[in-house]
Amino acid sequence: MSTEITKPGWKSFPHGNILEAATSRQFKTGSWATEIPVWRPETCIHCLACWIACPDDCWQAQDGKITAVDLEYCKGCGICAYECPTKPKSIDMRPKKK
Repeated sequence: MSTEITKPGWKSFPHGNILEAATSRQFKTGSWATEIPVWRPETCIHCLACWIACPDDCWQAQDGKITAVDLEYCKGCGICAYECPTKPKSIDMRPKKK
C-alpha cells in the first residue's frame, strides 16, 4: 500500500499569507528602494494604471487624477512605470540619490 502525498495548491493559501492584506500603509518601506519613480504630470493622462498596479499604495489620487507619489512607501519595483500607457512614459524609474 502506497501513501500518496498531496501538496496544497495556491488556492488553498489565505490571501496575505505573509502579512495581512491591505496593510502596506502601516510600513514605510521607501528606504529599501534603489530606484524611484519620477512622475511627469504634464504627460500624464490620469488613467490611474499606476495607482491600481502599485502594491504599496504609493500613488495618491484625488477626484480621479493622480496628484503625487509618496516615496516613503515606494520599494522601487517599477510596476507603475511598466504599466504607464503614455508615449513617452509619464513615469520613469531613476536611481535613488543617497
